[in-house]
This record gives sequence, C-alpha cells and structure tokens, in this order.
Amino acid sequence: MKNRMKKLTMLLTNKKAYERTRSLYRKGVLAASVACFAVVPAFAADPLSAITQLSDFIFALIKAVGLMVSGWGVLQVGMSIQSHDPSQRTQGILCLVGGLLIMFAKDILDLITGG
Repeated sequence: MKNRMKKLTMLLTNKKAYERTRSLYRKGVLAASVACFAVVPAFAADPLSAITQLSDFIFALIKAVGLMVSGWGVLQVGMSIQSHDPSQRTQGILCLVGGLLIMFAKDILDLITGG
C-alpha cells in the first residue's frame, strides 16, 4: 500500500507524467463528446412504403411471367394453325388465357377486394 502511494505521488509530482495523464484525459473526454454529439438520427420513412414497394416489385415479376406464358400460348396457337392440330390449338388457347389471368392478377385482386 505504501509503495503504491509512493508511485502515485511520484506521478503527480512529476511534471512530464502529469502532462501525459492530463493529455490522455483530454483526449478521452474529447472522444466521448464526439461520440455523444455525432449521433445522427435516422428519419425512417413510413414502414408501410417499403412493404408496398416490395409488393409492387413482386407483382411486376408476376406480370412478366404472365406475359411470357401468354407469348408461349400465342406461339402454340400459331403452330397449331400451321400443323392443323386441334389439341395443340386448345392447349395454346388455354395457355394464352392463363397467361392473361396471371398478367392481370393484381388488377383482378384489386377489383375483388375493392381497393
């Protein structure tokens, strides 16, 4: 205990050690002040807008798939007319109608739900 007190008094009386300790204290206080005052608040947008954007993106993907299916149906109908195949024509018309249903799925859902 006596030895520690002696070291402490030597640090306090030694000018160089005192200045070093004071400098470290000032740097610590400055760093803590910057950390406290440099906090930038995040003003987040409406959380429902992110969900709405995600929903719009998903429905755009679904519309693209419906367009591809409709295109495939048109191609099948054209091939059936060329080859005079009624079963392929039926398949093409069903594919075309299914693709159109997929393309307009969001509009149909909006009409059903009234929104």
